[in-house]
Amino acid sequence: MSYWLIFISAFGAATILPFYSEIAVAAGLQQGADPWMIWLVASIGNTAGAVVNWLLGRYLLHFQDRRWFPFKQNQLDQGQRWFNKYGVWTLLLAWLPVGGDALTLIAGILRVPLWLFVILVGIGKGLRYAVVILTLMSVL
Repeated sequence: MSYWLIFISAFGAATILPFYSEIAVAAGLQQGADPWMIWLVASIGNTAGAVVNWLLGRYLLHFQDRRWFPFKQNQLDQGQRWFNKYGVWTLLLAWLPVGGDALTLIAGILRVPLWLFVILVGIGKGLRYAVVILTLMSVL
């Protein structure tokens, strides 16, 4: 399993693509890849994928009525409520399977500075991959 495949699966998992990065992470660990390198590559890839959502929110929201647009209105509403209640700190939860991706889109809509977005999302996603890797290492 190459680190590129881990990066691509982590990137895709943070976008509208149907990727599950845990499978690539588990395969990399089973093949003896360096867990620290897997963590770094997956965290960067997943954060970069979240930037795609930020860009969609920043520049492409006027397409939200199109079938291909990745978020449903209820996801946007939930993310907006979280964001209004807790502010930019909600971006630490961008890794959540439900609502996390919508938060990244809403951050773009609300024009959260990209540098702050990347830091907060990167911290959250990095912590998530640390937990995933540690859990997988204990069961593999």
